[in-house]
Amino acid sequence: YAVKILDEREIKEAGMGGVLGVSQGSVRPPRFVILEYGDGKKRPVVLVGKGVTFDTGGISIKPSASMAEMKMDMSGAAAVIGTFEAVARLKIPVHIVGLIPIVENMPSGSSIRPGDIIRHYNGKTSEVDNTDAEGRLILADALAYAEKFKPAAVIDLATLTGACVVALGHHASGMLGNDTSLMTKLKRAGESTYERVWQLPLYDEYEQLIKSDVADVKNVGGKWAGAITAAWFLKKFVGSYKWVHLDIAGTAMLDQDGEYTQKGASGVGVRLLTEFLRRWK
Repeated sequence: YAVKILDEREIKEAGMGGVLGVSQGSVRPPRFVILEYGDGKKRPVVLVGKGVTFDTGGISIKPSASMAEMKMDMSGAAAVIGTFEAVARLKIPVHIVGLIPIVENMPSGSSIRPGDIIRHYNGKTSEVDNTDAEGRLILADALAYAEKFKPAAVIDLATLTGACVVALGHHASGMLGNDTSLMTKLKRAGESTYERVWQLPLYDEYEQLIKSDVADVKNVGGKWAGAITAAWFLKKFVGSYKWVHLDIAGTAMLDQDGEYTQKGASGVGVRLLTEFLRRWK
């Protein structure tokens, strides 16, 4: 089990402009956590978790009424850490890598602004049209960074979009990706653990919604299909590997007790990924 934590200087040297950009409005500096467990002879499954410790929305500030819930915007990161804990305790014979960008999104005189352009780890640029679409900016760096591990598969988890909550409510996580077999395995693991996932389309036509006149991609796609355009943004930074994105915005925080969940933080993703990795060959 190995843990490496990149500080702000190392993040800057690596060229992770999304992580730096989102965090620059906060007095709390960013971190980028790299976890590794298991047999290094096998190509790893890389787990990526969105770690926005608090999300005000930045300059594109959120309404105050629901902002208190934004302490849950690190649920993807928590799920990755929880999965590592479970896999290690159960001694599941897999090789896994965890990538966790950690930031706080705050409005201040040093915050990124709508109209700014960010250069990410792989050299691609993104136009910031809305600073409240910050999760995808930090995940872009992590997904590009994942390529260096030559992964057998990459799965990211993020409380990414309110649009996914509108589509699926609080009973299923949105699933999008570039590999049908990988998504099928996750769906089966979800049915087994009752952390269910539901596939949404990534048709090429949706890519047009995030076209930018001044950068490689724009970080929001307008009023419609928000969960899909967010995933399309992420896809721009995915390498040659098999990839699945899980939007857990509706399942990470619950407003009432469930059959085996409690009101509040659900820990969604830990059971799902642990079961998926238990079956991984």
